[in-house]
Amino acid sequence: MASQRSFLALLAFVLAAGSAAHAAAPDWSLVVDLDTVEVISTDEDGGQRLTPVWIVILDRQAYIRTGGTIWGDNVEREGTLRLRVPQGEFTLRAEKILSAAEIANVEAAFAEKYGNSDWWAGLIRFGETRVFKLME
Repeated sequence: MASQRSFLALLAFVLAAGSAAHAAAPDWSLVVDLDTVEVISTDEDGGQRLTPVWIVILDRQAYIRTGGTIWGDNVEREGTLRLRVPQGEFTLRAEKILSAAEIANVEAAFAEKYGNSDWWAGLIRFGETRVFKLME
């Protein structure tokens, strides 16, 4: 009987941990002040790539951006990523933003949050700047 209770407790723990790892989305209000988050993307060969990136929250919506990077290629190809924040790890859809107006708003949010660092990063960013909206 005790071993059955132990097994059920272990099973409940595993199921809870699995659902936390795949929860819908983080509470963006807890992410807004973070300087960086970690993006886990999948390379074409199936390998995992962990990349620290900047993030902004604009109108309760999360955005990340990149230039001509491998992780950006992965996210654009797959349309998904895993986001690691202090709350845990979340599997999210990543929609590439094509609207010039929305991109301009997101770029302004990055400039406001990161200041001169954002300006300097823009000088060394190569390739097309890609902005991704993170969604459940």
